[in-house]
Amino acid sequence: MISEVKRTPGGAILLDGIKLRDETVAKIKSTIVAAGSPKICLATVLVGDDAPSHIYVSNKHKKAQEAGMVSRGVNLPATATQAQVEQAVAELVADKSVHGILVQLPLPKHIDTEAVLSLLPVEKDVDGLTERSLGRLVRGLKGHVPCTPLGVMRLLQSYKIETKGKRAVVIGRSALVGLPQMLLLVGRSADATVTVAHKSTSDMIEVCRESDIIIAAAGAARMVTAAHVKPGATVIDVGVTRIDNKIVGDVDFEAVQAIAGAITPMPGGTGPMTIACLLENTLEAARMIGAI
Repeated sequence: MISEVKRTPGGAILLDGIKLRDETVAKIKSTIVAAGSPKICLATVLVGDDAPSHIYVSNKHKKAQEAGMVSRGVNLPATATQAQVEQAVAELVADKSVHGILVQLPLPKHIDTEAVLSLLPVEKDVDGLTERSLGRLVRGLKGHVPCTPLGVMRLLQSYKIETKGKRAVVIGRSALVGLPQMLLLVGRSADATVTVAHKSTSDMIEVCRESDIIIAAAGAARMVTAAHVKPGATVIDVGVTRIDNKIVGDVDFEAVQAIAGAITPMPGGTGPMTIACLLENTLEAARMIGAI
């Protein structure tokens, strides 16, 4: 549980992903030190020159190192071939000193993303994106959960936001966020009643206004307005859009914070928790093979 709760000017609880990330990193570091400081390694594969991707990967390496982990980065040019990308991943898979592997998405358009991800064994798939990892989530088997949806659940748990018997709507149905988020919310540990909404949902405002929890993951800037939110609802913003070099979420924060009971900022909400859960998964990957 977060010890100090901040509130927005409108009175909503501010779901502070930065604070919770830093607490998580500190706990992971303590766990690693207590285990004798084994070299737990997170490796990333980054293809191309996409500036946001480079920033995201840099932040992941920085926090991994703060947590007492070893981080390795494999950077390939945008002109890398399918064979070169697959070889880079295969080498990390074969390296016993590497415990977790993250392939930064999106890959360049000429690269078959599914073919690359399929090379990852489930124990090293710390981003939880392969069909095997998602299948384990569906079946309730042990495996790595996609980091962003897991980060959302950590926020809800840490701020003691009740999910059992509550109505939740997930806006967006991607395999990266929307679908695994739905699975986590309907799971036995959360027990929410979940609607998945998307661009073809005809009564979006009504669906949202019936919900106790709104998770916006559509990548549509400020699509969730005050009209979508019933008083006291929890609103979690996952979408990221860049407008004039500024990060904008799926939620109109200024309008919604005056109505919601709890809300994530953007940035500073789900993004930091994605990194925190990546490190949690990497620690668990090391446990899965007996390295800690």
